[in-house]
Amino acid sequence: MKIRPDQLQQQLDKNLSPVYLISGDEPLQVMESADLVRAKARELGYTERTVMDVDKDFDWGTLTAESNSLSLFAEQRILELRIPTGKPGKPGGAALAEYAARPADDTVLIITAGKLDKTATNTKWYKSLDGVGITMQCWPVDSSSLPRWIENRCIMKGLRPTKDAVRLLVDRVEGNLLAAAQEIEKLHLLVNTPELTAEQVTEAVADCSRFNIYDLTDAALSGDISRTSHIINGLQSEGVEVVLALWAMSREIRILLAAAESSQQSPDAALAKAGVWSKRIPVMKKALSRHNRTSLQQLLRRCGKTDRTIKGLEVGKAWDEMYQLCLFLAGFKIKAA
Repeated sequence: MKIRPDQLQQQLDKNLSPVYLISGDEPLQVMESADLVRAKARELGYTERTVMDVDKDFDWGTLTAESNSLSLFAEQRILELRIPTGKPGKPGGAALAEYAARPADDTVLIITAGKLDKTATNTKWYKSLDGVGITMQCWPVDSSSLPRWIENRCIMKGLRPTKDAVRLLVDRVEGNLLAAAQEIEKLHLLVNTPELTAEQVTEAVADCSRFNIYDLTDAALSGDISRTSHIINGLQSEGVEVVLALWAMSREIRILLAAAESSQQSPDAALAKAGVWSKRIPVMKKALSRHNRTSLQQLLRRCGKTDRTIKGLEVGKAWDEMYQLCLFLAGFKIKAA
């Protein structure tokens, strides 16, 4: 049965399933969800624990052997299977499907895995596990949901953050949920008053932001100039190759230009025809509301200038050119290339 991370505690309060498959590319949520299942199992007397880490040399017969073996020290036990790649392969898929067909008695199997794509969720082994137990995918907390997540996390630790404190924490740790949890824990230990102010955050929190090139495109398309600037600085300091950021930005600009040149279609229809997912159409429309065919052509020319700068064919700094390109897309008025 598929559930969301926020439904896990409610499910555990009802009953403990024989299998839990917890997957996703948000390590903090995966880790804490697995901790919740372990805690419930221990509360119910599952005291013995065996952990198996899956790598390219893992023998899947180990899972079968462990599930068939009798416990030496306890009647109830926890088996943990860690699959970082989320890809068990053919032997692993067969072993998991076989286990789901006959779950071991008095045993809870906790499987943690990396992000599972649609192909994985359509496999026999995934559907078999979903049929006998709980499957849960942990998605990253997006920028619009992060302030509420941080506020709730602070409240859980007995802190009452001001709006400025929440805003500053978001700015410092965005894109790195594990760092956010660690910094809030640190604030819990350092702050002596229930109220958490921006000044206290400034003193205690290091800048732990981590971004990717798609965060940058989304910020620029949304017209958020401040966030765009912050992400560019973050990407540059993390050593991200500027050519990757240019590739992502150029792709979005070409799509916008194709939509702008489609005079006989609505923006929604033109963007859909260009292959834009329905969930991304609103953010692309925001960019279209700020730009027309002429300005988008100017943006493409600036992409070309940035590319030549990266290749050393023009004098200048590639990240400076990238910075101007992104701010122009976000709506900041600068000279066209």
